[in-house]
Amino acid sequence: MIKKTGILLVNLGTPDSPSNSDVFKYLNEFLTDGRVIDYPWLPRQILVRGIIVPLRYKNSAKTYREIWDKDRGSPLMYHLQDLTKKVKEKLSSDEYVVEYAMRYQNPSLETALEKFRVQQVNKIVVLPLFPQYSSACNGSVIQKVQEITSKWLTIPDLKYIHHFYDNEKFIDAFVAQGNKYNFDDYDHVLFSYHGLPARHLKNGDVTKKHCLQNKDCCAKITEVNQHCYRAQCYETTRLITEKLNLPKDKFTVTFQSRLGKEVWLEPYTVAVIPELAKQGKKKLLVFSPAFVADCLETLYEIRTEYLELYEEHGGESITLVESLNSEDKWVDAVVELVTN
Repeated sequence: MIKKTGILLVNLGTPDSPSNSDVFKYLNEFLTDGRVIDYPWLPRQILVRGIIVPLRYKNSAKTYREIWDKDRGSPLMYHLQDLTKKVKEKLSSDEYVVEYAMRYQNPSLETALEKFRVQQVNKIVVLPLFPQYSSACNGSVIQKVQEITSKWLTIPDLKYIHHFYDNEKFIDAFVAQGNKYNFDDYDHVLFSYHGLPARHLKNGDVTKKHCLQNKDCCAKITEVNQHCYRAQCYETTRLITEKLNLPKDKFTVTFQSRLGKEVWLEPYTVAVIPELAKQGKKKLLVFSPAFVADCLETLYEIRTEYLELYEEHGGESITLVESLNSEDKWVDAVVELVTN
């Protein structure tokens, strides 16, 4: 009897098109997830549907139109499609069924998981494509998969790749992207990670005695902070910079995409960039290792918004290190993650 394993690659999501209506729909689904905005249900619905989305969706649609490819659509989508295709080519079709899905919008997790169900796979391996664990991303994917499969009469063996921030092949793939550049051509290097509200980390600290209690709480991975998103970001940076032989005074870790007025993870990218310009650093090279595929946060936020901010304060250029997308080294890393 042939036993097949289903491999599910999951990224965050994207609107079906950059139209105002599709972006409106996408933002409503994304931001009403209780793991993204962790307020009680009713206040969350009022905040998202009544304030945030009505105020933001038109501007968000405009930014999506800036990065949308007229032939292939959303970068997040076509990079995921390319990655899935290459992973399929690496794995035996007699042993594996490989599918992709988005946590929000299309193709949905329900659709992808149903394909596995009708093929009667014996096991499903779910890889949320977020290197550093966060409740809002990895946790949300895992919870949704469990909700869907819990309704099946026959539930297959389920395995989740919780994180891969320190996976050697993942690190090597980002190092290879960095080695495409001559670091001597740049005055400083930023490692800009996606931000989270500080309360998300504090709520995840079961000891209530460690998280953000001092400036060095995330400096290295310990038993206490091993599940901390911020600590994992610093560890990813350490592993990449050691292989690139970058001295510590040559790079800075920051966090981007802050929303609202509450405290998010610091230091903020938008605060560090002007300071670097004022220090006379004219050329920046930027890594964003929280994203394995280029998307709105890299292609627009870093390349356009941060460049404008940098130039306002005397900087000259920002160069984005391309994400892993469907690079061969990243494909090899994914294959290792889902088969081992």
